[in-house]
Amino acid sequence: MKKTAFIAIVGRPNVGKSTLLNAILGEKIAIVSKKPQTTRNRITGIHTVGENQYVFLDTPGIHKPRTKLGDYMVKTADDTLGDADSVILVVEPREAIGDIERTVIDRIKERRLGAILVINKIDSVQPQNVAKTIAAYSEYHDFDAVVPISAKNGKNVNEVISECEKYLSESCWFFPDDIVTDQTERQIVSEVIREKLLRTLDEEIPHGTAVAIEEFKDKNGIISVRAEIFCEKDSHKGIIIGKKGATLKLVGSRAREDLERFFGCKIYLDLWVKVKENWRDSDFILGNFGYRE
Repeated sequence: MKKTAFIAIVGRPNVGKSTLLNAILGEKIAIVSKKPQTTRNRITGIHTVGENQYVFLDTPGIHKPRTKLGDYMVKTADDTLGDADSVILVVEPREAIGDIERTVIDRIKERRLGAILVINKIDSVQPQNVAKTIAAYSEYHDFDAVVPISAKNGKNVNEVISECEKYLSESCWFFPDDIVTDQTERQIVSEVIREKLLRTLDEEIPHGTAVAIEEFKDKNGIISVRAEIFCEKDSHKGIIIGKKGATLKLVGSRAREDLERFFGCKIYLDLWVKVKENWRDSDFILGNFGYRE
């Protein structure tokens, strides 16, 4: 008997939501970096085991937005709660509950959603800190389960999946059993390039970048991609390109390695950098870049 569940993964930026999703799937489909607000769109990860299909919805980090792009990201996370059967709230091991987490928990209560509290990055603190975090959250809400994990190291990730079994219900599957994401090939390429920008560049510049795939050709076992990287200032363009194109070459090289591993074939990347001032506050440009409701 086939069963399925739609489970939203929510939390503030940089708590490890995408790392958890990748660990569950055993495949890297969501980009990760140490910089907050890495994820911009909802990313669907499909984990099929036997007759059970778990559909995980990775969301942008919930934060106080300063741009229209930020507004879009927060709304995406909130809307995903409305589409899910249940929720995984990912937090860091801190004794106090933040306002963002209280808001999410209040939404969970309002919508009467089943919820699992996942305390990530337990390898970075002492056990007593984890215990204090559990006590604080348990006092605020009666979660269906509390699972301390290290998503980066894979510790207790299987326990998270086991706890999600309770949310399965009899239903036809919404996805084939041999796929792990509903993202298109173009979306995957775009996000991998953006991840390498986040990892290669410093400070605020990466948050002002977007990647558009202008050409995608798969011929004779070689995928050829022409991608345009957009930034907000001429000075940022120079930094992205680097001296004699060194930074852009490094971004391309790192992206190509990941993409060849994912697609299992040779990748040719042709990267260009263009300027679109204040694109994060333009509804029209945001729509063109795929940030649509």
